[in-house]
Amino acid sequence: MNFLFILLGLTLLILGGNWLLKSAVALSLRLNIPKIVIGMTVVSFATSAPELIVSINAALNNASDLALGNVIGSNIANLGLVLGVTLLFGSMDVLKSFYKTDWPMMMLASLILYYMLINDSLISQLEGVILFASLVIFLVYLLKFQKKAVVEVEELPEDNIELPLYKTMFFLSIGGAALWGGSEFLIKGATALAQQFGVTERVIGVTVVSVGTSIPELAASIIAIIKKEKAISLGNLIGSNIFNILAVLGLTSIITPISVVDDRLLTNDILWMLAIAFIVLPLVFIPKGLRLNWKDGLLLLVFYVFFIFQTL
Repeated sequence: MNFLFILLGLTLLILGGNWLLKSAVALSLRLNIPKIVIGMTVVSFATSAPELIVSINAALNNASDLALGNVIGSNIANLGLVLGVTLLFGSMDVLKSFYKTDWPMMMLASLILYYMLINDSLISQLEGVILFASLVIFLVYLLKFQKKAVVEVEELPEDNIELPLYKTMFFLSIGGAALWGGSEFLIKGATALAQQFGVTERVIGVTVVSVGTSIPELAASIIAIIKKEKAISLGNLIGSNIFNILAVLGLTSIITPISVVDDRLLTNDILWMLAIAFIVLPLVFIPKGLRLNWKDGLLLLVFYVFFIFQTL
Protein backbone atom coordinates (compact mmCIF):
# COMPACT_ATOMS: atom_id res chain seq x y z
CA MET A 1 0.00 0.00 0.00
CA ASN A 2 2.85 2.39 0.82
CA PHE A 3 4.46 1.72 -2.56
CA LEU A 4 1.10 2.47 -4.22
CA PHE A 5 0.90 5.80 -2.35
CA ILE A 6 4.43 6.65 -3.49
CA LEU A 7 3.69 5.66 -7.10
CA LEU A 8 0.43 7.63 -7.14
CA GLY A 9 2.18 10.61 -5.54
CA LEU A 10 4.99 10.59 -8.13
CA THR A 11 2.50 10.29 -11.02
CA LEU A 12 0.50 13.28 -9.75
CA LEU A 13 3.71 15.29 -9.20
CA ILE A 14 4.89 14.66 -12.78
CA LEU A 15 1.47 15.46 -14.31
CA GLY A 16 1.02 18.47 -12.04
CA GLY A 17 4.47 19.81 -12.91
CA ASN A 18 3.71 19.55 -16.64
CA TRP A 19 0.32 21.25 -16.29
CA LEU A 20 1.79 24.01 -14.14
CA LEU A 21 4.63 24.57 -16.63
CA LYS A 22 2.19 24.73 -19.56
CA SER A 23 -0.09 27.24 -17.84
CA ALA A 24 2.70 29.36 -16.34
CA VAL A 25 4.43 29.80 -19.71
CA ALA A 26 1.10 30.59 -21.44
CA LEU A 27 0.22 33.18 -18.78
CA SER A 28 3.69 34.78 -19.02
CA LEU A 29 3.43 35.05 -22.81
CA ARG A 30 -0.05 36.56 -22.47
CA LEU A 31 1.45 39.18 -20.11
CA ASN A 32 4.16 39.92 -22.74
CA ILE A 33 7.03 38.88 -20.48
CA PRO A 34 10.24 38.45 -22.60
CA LYS A 35 11.05 34.83 -23.43
CA ILE A 36 14.50 35.02 -21.81
CA VAL A 37 12.87 36.04 -18.52
CA ILE A 38 10.28 33.25 -18.85
CA GLY A 39 13.01 30.68 -19.47
CA MET A 40 15.12 31.76 -16.52
CA THR A 41 12.35 32.31 -13.97
CA VAL A 42 8.93 30.89 -14.84
CA VAL A 43 10.21 27.68 -16.49
CA SER A 44 12.84 27.13 -13.79
CA PHE A 45 10.33 27.60 -10.97
CA ALA A 46 7.74 25.36 -12.65
CA THR A 47 10.22 22.52 -13.26
CA SER A 48 11.34 22.76 -9.61
CA ALA A 49 7.71 22.74 -8.41
CA PRO A 50 7.66 19.01 -7.43
CA GLU A 51 10.71 19.46 -5.15
CA LEU A 52 9.27 22.70 -3.76
CA ILE A 53 5.81 21.34 -2.91
CA VAL A 54 7.21 18.08 -1.47
CA SER A 55 9.72 19.95 0.72
CA ILE A 56 7.17 22.49 1.99
CA ASN A 57 4.61 19.76 2.74
CA ALA A 58 7.23 17.59 4.44
CA ALA A 59 8.50 20.45 6.61
CA LEU A 60 4.93 21.40 7.59
CA ASN A 61 4.35 17.76 8.60
CA ASN A 62 7.42 17.82 10.89
CA ALA A 63 9.41 15.68 8.44
CA SER A 64 12.36 18.09 8.05
CA ASP A 65 14.79 15.31 7.10
CA LEU A 66 12.51 14.37 4.23
CA ALA A 67 12.42 18.00 3.03
CA LEU A 68 16.20 18.43 3.22
CA GLY A 69 17.01 14.90 2.01
CA ASN A 70 14.77 15.47 -1.01
CA VAL A 71 16.81 18.49 -2.15
CA ILE A 72 20.27 17.04 -1.37
CA GLY A 73 19.36 13.70 -2.99
CA SER A 74 17.79 15.47 -5.97
CA ASN A 75 20.95 17.51 -6.60
CA ILE A 76 23.06 14.34 -6.49
CA ALA A 77 20.58 12.52 -8.77
CA ASN A 78 20.54 15.37 -11.34
CA LEU A 79 24.30 15.11 -11.90
CA GLY A 80 24.91 11.44 -11.09
CA LEU A 81 21.81 9.73 -12.50
CA VAL A 82 20.25 12.11 -15.07
CA LEU A 83 23.48 13.49 -16.56
CA GLY A 84 25.13 10.07 -16.30
CA VAL A 85 22.35 8.28 -18.23
CA THR A 86 22.17 11.08 -20.83
CA LEU A 87 25.90 10.90 -21.56
CA LEU A 88 25.76 7.11 -22.11
CA PHE A 89 23.72 7.86 -25.25
CA GLY A 90 26.09 10.44 -26.70
CA SER A 91 28.55 13.29 -26.12
CA MET A 92 27.49 16.72 -24.92
CA ASP A 93 29.06 20.08 -25.79
CA VAL A 94 29.30 22.44 -22.83
CA LEU A 95 28.83 26.22 -23.11
CA LYS A 96 31.39 28.68 -21.68
CA SER A 97 28.71 29.94 -19.29
CA PHE A 98 29.25 26.64 -17.42
CA TYR A 99 32.54 27.74 -15.84
CA LYS A 100 31.83 31.49 -15.95
CA THR A 101 28.49 31.55 -14.11
CA ASP A 102 26.63 28.22 -13.68
CA TRP A 103 29.20 26.06 -11.88
CA PRO A 104 30.56 28.82 -9.58
CA MET A 105 27.00 29.72 -8.52
CA MET A 106 26.10 26.06 -7.88
CA MET A 107 29.23 25.60 -5.73
CA LEU A 108 28.60 28.88 -3.87
CA ALA A 109 24.95 27.93 -3.13
CA SER A 110 26.05 24.44 -2.00
CA LEU A 111 28.74 25.85 0.32
CA ILE A 112 26.35 28.45 1.79
CA LEU A 113 23.88 25.65 2.54
CA TYR A 114 26.65 23.55 4.12
CA TYR A 115 27.78 26.46 6.31
CA MET A 116 24.20 27.22 7.46
CA LEU A 117 23.59 23.59 8.44
CA ILE A 118 26.97 22.79 10.00
CA ASN A 119 26.64 25.91 12.14
CA ASP A 120 23.50 24.88 14.09
CA SER A 121 21.79 22.02 12.16
CA LEU A 122 19.02 24.45 11.22
CA ILE A 123 17.93 26.64 8.30
CA SER A 124 16.13 29.49 10.04
CA GLN A 125 13.58 31.84 8.47
CA LEU A 126 16.23 34.57 8.20
CA GLU A 127 18.60 32.14 6.44
CA GLY A 128 15.71 31.18 4.14
CA VAL A 129 15.35 34.86 3.21
CA ILE A 130 19.11 35.03 2.54
CA LEU A 131 18.93 31.95 0.26
CA PHE A 132 15.96 33.26 -1.73
CA ALA A 133 17.40 36.78 -1.94
CA SER A 134 20.63 35.25 -3.34
CA LEU A 135 18.59 33.65 -6.12
CA VAL A 136 16.90 36.95 -6.99
CA ILE A 137 20.29 38.74 -7.10
CA PHE A 138 21.73 35.94 -9.29
CA LEU A 139 18.81 36.14 -11.75
CA VAL A 140 19.04 39.95 -11.95
CA TYR A 141 22.80 39.62 -12.58
CA LEU A 142 22.21 37.08 -15.36
CA LEU A 143 19.54 39.19 -17.02
CA LYS A 144 21.57 42.39 -16.79
CA PHE A 145 25.13 41.28 -17.51
CA GLN A 146 25.06 37.74 -18.86
CA LYS A 147 22.34 37.68 -21.53
CA LYS A 148 24.84 36.23 -24.00
CA ALA A 149 25.61 33.44 -21.54
CA VAL A 150 21.96 32.45 -21.52
CA VAL A 151 21.92 31.77 -25.24
CA GLU A 152 19.56 28.87 -25.37
CA VAL A 153 16.56 29.53 -23.23
CA GLU A 154 14.45 26.39 -23.01
CA GLU A 155 12.27 26.21 -26.11
CA LEU A 156 8.70 27.21 -25.45
CA PRO A 157 6.07 25.02 -27.13
CA GLU A 158 4.17 26.89 -29.82
CA ASP A 159 0.77 25.72 -28.56
CA ASN A 160 1.31 27.74 -25.40
CA ILE A 161 1.03 30.98 -27.40
CA GLU A 162 -2.41 29.98 -28.67
CA LEU A 163 -3.70 28.73 -25.30
CA PRO A 164 -7.01 30.49 -24.40
CA LEU A 165 -7.25 32.12 -20.97
CA TYR A 166 -9.82 29.63 -19.62
CA LYS A 167 -7.54 26.71 -20.57
CA THR A 168 -4.55 28.47 -18.98
CA MET A 169 -6.43 28.94 -15.71
CA PHE A 170 -7.73 25.34 -15.86
CA PHE A 171 -4.23 23.88 -16.26
CA LEU A 172 -2.94 26.23 -13.53
CA SER A 173 -5.65 25.02 -11.11
CA ILE A 174 -5.36 21.28 -11.78
CA GLY A 175 -1.54 21.55 -11.90
CA GLY A 176 -1.42 23.11 -8.45
CA ALA A 177 -3.99 20.63 -7.07
CA ALA A 178 -2.13 17.63 -8.56
CA LEU A 179 1.20 18.84 -7.12
CA TRP A 180 -0.21 19.24 -3.63
CA GLY A 181 -2.18 15.97 -3.78
CA GLY A 182 0.87 14.14 -5.16
CA SER A 183 3.06 15.50 -2.37
CA GLU A 184 0.50 14.34 0.23
CA PHE A 185 0.49 10.78 -1.16
CA LEU A 186 4.28 10.71 -1.58
CA ILE A 187 5.01 11.93 1.96
CA LYS A 188 2.39 9.64 3.50
CA GLY A 189 3.80 6.61 1.64
CA ALA A 190 7.44 7.57 2.21
CA THR A 191 7.15 8.16 5.97
CA ALA A 192 5.12 4.95 6.43
CA LEU A 193 7.71 3.05 4.34
CA ALA A 194 10.51 4.40 6.53
CA GLN A 195 8.73 3.12 9.66
CA GLN A 196 7.90 -0.22 8.01
CA PHE A 197 11.53 -0.96 7.09
CA GLY A 198 13.01 0.68 10.16
CA VAL A 199 15.00 3.30 8.24
CA THR A 200 15.06 7.04 8.80
CA GLU A 201 13.14 9.65 6.82
CA ARG A 202 16.52 10.91 5.65
CA VAL A 203 17.24 7.60 3.83
CA ILE A 204 13.84 7.68 2.09
CA GLY A 205 14.35 11.38 1.27
CA VAL A 206 17.77 11.04 -0.40
CA THR A 207 16.79 7.88 -2.29
CA VAL A 208 13.12 7.22 -3.17
CA VAL A 209 11.74 10.77 -2.90
CA SER A 210 14.70 12.54 -4.53
CA VAL A 211 14.80 10.12 -7.49
CA GLY A 212 11.04 10.54 -7.85
CA THR A 213 11.22 14.33 -8.04
CA SER A 214 14.13 14.04 -10.54
CA ILE A 215 12.07 11.80 -12.86
CA PRO A 216 10.82 14.76 -15.01
CA GLU A 217 14.43 15.74 -15.87
CA LEU A 218 15.37 12.10 -16.58
CA ALA A 219 12.24 11.53 -18.72
CA ALA A 220 12.82 14.75 -20.69
CA SER A 221 16.42 13.72 -21.31
CA ILE A 222 15.57 10.19 -22.51
CA ILE A 223 12.70 11.42 -24.75
CA ALA A 224 15.05 14.00 -26.32
CA ILE A 225 17.58 11.23 -27.06
CA ILE A 226 14.94 8.91 -28.58
CA LYS A 227 13.62 11.74 -30.78
CA LYS A 228 17.21 12.56 -31.75
CA GLU A 229 16.72 16.10 -30.48
CA LYS A 230 19.16 18.13 -28.41
CA ALA A 231 19.43 16.37 -25.05
CA ILE A 232 18.89 18.22 -21.81
CA SER A 233 21.85 20.54 -21.34
CA LEU A 234 24.30 20.61 -18.45
CA GLY A 235 23.24 24.22 -17.84
CA ASN A 236 19.64 23.13 -17.24
CA LEU A 237 20.69 20.51 -14.67
CA ILE A 238 23.01 22.89 -12.84
CA GLY A 239 20.28 25.54 -12.93
CA SER A 240 17.91 23.00 -11.37
CA ASN A 241 20.44 22.36 -8.57
CA ILE A 242 20.79 26.10 -7.90
CA PHE A 243 17.00 26.49 -7.76
CA ASN A 244 16.66 23.48 -5.45
CA ILE A 245 18.93 25.08 -2.85
CA LEU A 246 18.05 28.77 -3.17
CA ALA A 247 14.36 28.59 -4.11
CA VAL A 248 13.12 25.26 -2.70
CA LEU A 249 14.98 25.34 0.62
CA GLY A 250 14.80 29.14 0.76
CA LEU A 251 11.01 29.31 0.43
CA THR A 252 10.44 26.20 2.57
CA SER A 253 12.48 27.56 5.49
CA ILE A 254 10.76 30.97 5.20
CA ILE A 255 7.44 29.18 5.72
CA THR A 256 8.78 26.92 8.49
CA PRO A 257 12.41 26.48 9.71
CA ILE A 258 14.11 23.24 8.62
CA SER A 259 16.01 21.38 11.33
CA VAL A 260 18.26 18.34 10.92
CA VAL A 261 17.24 15.23 12.87
CA ASP A 262 19.58 12.61 11.34
CA ASP A 263 23.19 13.84 11.58
CA ARG A 264 24.21 11.76 8.55
CA LEU A 265 22.64 14.44 6.37
CA LEU A 266 25.54 16.65 7.53
CA THR A 267 28.32 14.08 7.97
CA ASN A 268 27.57 12.14 4.78
CA ASP A 269 24.90 13.24 2.28
CA ILE A 270 25.74 16.92 1.89
CA LEU A 271 29.43 15.99 1.45
CA TRP A 272 28.47 13.69 -1.44
CA MET A 273 26.47 16.58 -2.93
CA LEU A 274 29.49 18.90 -2.70
CA ALA A 275 31.78 16.20 -4.14
CA ILE A 276 29.70 15.48 -7.26
CA ALA A 277 29.17 19.21 -7.84
CA PHE A 278 32.95 19.72 -7.75
CA ILE A 279 33.79 16.63 -9.87
CA VAL A 280 31.80 17.95 -12.85
CA LEU A 281 34.33 20.78 -13.40
CA PRO A 282 37.43 18.64 -14.17
CA LEU A 283 35.28 16.18 -16.17
CA VAL A 284 34.24 19.03 -18.50
CA PHE A 285 37.88 19.96 -19.23
CA ILE A 286 39.58 16.52 -19.23
CA PRO A 287 40.56 15.11 -21.70
CA LYS A 288 38.92 17.51 -24.21
CA GLY A 289 37.81 21.00 -23.20
CA LEU A 290 34.10 21.86 -22.85
CA ARG A 291 32.85 18.39 -23.78
CA LEU A 292 31.43 15.42 -21.88
CA ASN A 293 31.27 11.85 -23.25
CA TRP A 294 30.04 8.35 -22.30
CA LYS A 295 33.09 7.70 -20.10
CA ASP A 296 32.18 10.73 -18.00
CA GLY A 297 28.60 9.46 -17.88
CA LEU A 298 29.74 6.04 -16.65
CA LEU A 299 31.90 7.64 -13.96
CA LEU A 300 28.98 9.79 -12.74
CA LEU A 301 26.67 6.75 -12.65
CA VAL A 302 29.21 4.71 -10.67
CA PHE A 303 29.48 7.65 -8.25
CA TYR A 304 25.70 7.69 -7.88
CA VAL A 305 25.43 3.91 -7.35
CA PHE A 306 28.11 4.12 -4.62
CA PHE A 307 26.20 6.94 -2.97
CA ILE A 308 22.93 4.95 -2.94
CA PHE A 309 24.71 1.75 -1.79
CA GLN A 310 26.39 3.39 1.22
CA THR A 311 23.17 5.25 2.10
CA LEU A 312 21.04 2.12 2.46
